[in-house]
Amino acid sequence: MTALAVAAAAGLCGVVLAGAAAGLLALLRVRSLAAAEQRAGLARLDQESALAELRKRVEALAARLEGIREIRAVSHSTAASVPKSGMNLSRRSQALRLYRRGEPAARIAAELGVPVQEVELLIKVHEIVLSTV
Repeated sequence: MTALAVAAAAGLCGVVLAGAAAGLLALLRVRSLAAAEQRAGLARLDQESALAELRKRVEALAARLEGIREIRAVSHSTAASVPKSGMNLSRRSQALRLYRRGEPAARIAAELGVPVQEVELLIKVHEIVLSTV
């Protein structure tokens, strides 16, 4: 029976050693998973801080863009409020030439495609200039 007792004790030791080995492997795996989780947490924090920085930069760019749009809107509205002259220099010359020929202001305006009031004003300014010379 001693051989049987030794065999039983050896078998029991084998089971205990196998259990200890399995426990040790499980402990190593848990440590490995914990380390991986810690690295993932640090990476997540880095990503969150980078994302926060990007959000700040996007908000700053959006504010700058809005400022530029406001400036353009003001400049466009200012440019739109300044009336453009209907007659350029060649049309003015042509209008005065027709006036000297005796054409009425309405016909000059129709021929040049400008408002009658503009032709009448041109004629009045021309007469004032001639009277002062």
